[in-house]
Amino acid sequence: MDFTEVDYKIDQVEKSLYETLPFDPKEELLVGVDLGTAYVVVVLLDKNNNPIASEMEYAQVVKDGLVVDYIGATQIVRRLKEKIEARIGRTLTKTAIAVPPGTSEKDSKTHCYVAEAVGLEVVAIVDEPTAANNVLKVKNGAIVDIGGGTTGLSIIKNGEVIHTVDEATGGTHISLVLAGNYHVKFEEAEEIKKDSSRQKEVLTIVRPVIQKMASIIKKHISNYDIDAVYLVGGTCCLESFEDVVEKEIGISTKKPFNPFLVTPLGIAMNCKK
Repeated sequence: MDFTEVDYKIDQVEKSLYETLPFDPKEELLVGVDLGTAYVVVVLLDKNNNPIASEMEYAQVVKDGLVVDYIGATQIVRRLKEKIEARIGRTLTKTAIAVPPGTSEKDSKTHCYVAEAVGLEVVAIVDEPTAANNVLKVKNGAIVDIGGGTTGLSIIKNGEVIHTVDEATGGTHISLVLAGNYHVKFEEAEEIKKDSSRQKEVLTIVRPVIQKMASIIKKHISNYDIDAVYLVGGTCCLESFEDVVEKEIGISTKKPFNPFLVTPLGIAMNCKK
C-alpha cells in the first residue's frame, strides 16, 4: 500500500496543530473529538476533508476506552474547542466521536455527553479502527489501533468491516514497564517513551510487551485470510514497532507517518449528517 497521499494528509493535520490552514469561512466544517487514554484531540476539517486547525492536550480522563473523569474530560474538550473557535472566528456546533470496538451503548453515551456538555451535537459515532480506515482506505486486511489503554482491531474485506474486537492493552502498559525498569514515575516514563533519541533503547526494554500485543493480533486474525496488517495509534509511533509485530505474526505489517493522528483525522471525516 502506498502511503504517500495518507502521509501528506496526516502531515497537514500535524501542521494544523501549530497554524490555521486556509479555508472558506462560509463553508461546512467537520469536527472530530478523540477522547484518548493519553491525549484528547480535536481536529477541524473543511467539507473536502482538508485540515484547518487541530488542538490536543495530555489527559488521563479515559481508562481502557471508558471515560472515568467526566468533569475533567468536559473541561479539556471545552478548552480545545474554544481554542479552535478563537483561531477561526466561528462557533463549532457538531462533531463526530469514536469509541473502541464493542463499546456498550451506555459507555458510548458518556462520550456523547462530554461533547454535548460543551455545545457540540454528536452526528456520528464510529469505532476507532473504522475511523482510521476513513483515512487509510484499506480494501482487504486488518487495521489495528493501539492507543494508550486499548487495542482495537477491525478485519476489512472488500472495503467492508466484517469483524471488530477490542483488548485492554496499549501504551500505558509500555509506560508501566519503562517506569519499573528505570525506577521512575509513570509521567517520566511517558516522556522517555516519546524521546526520539532513546527509541532503540526503549524498544529493547519493551519488546516483550509489543510481542504480547502481536500475539493478540495474531489470535484475532487467525481465522481470516489476511495478507497485510496496518497499524495506527500513538503507541505505534515507537520506532520499529511494526517490525516487531511483523516478525511475530508473520504477515506484512505497515504504519503511516505519525500513526497517532490517523484516527482523530478519520473521526472528523465522519462528521457528516
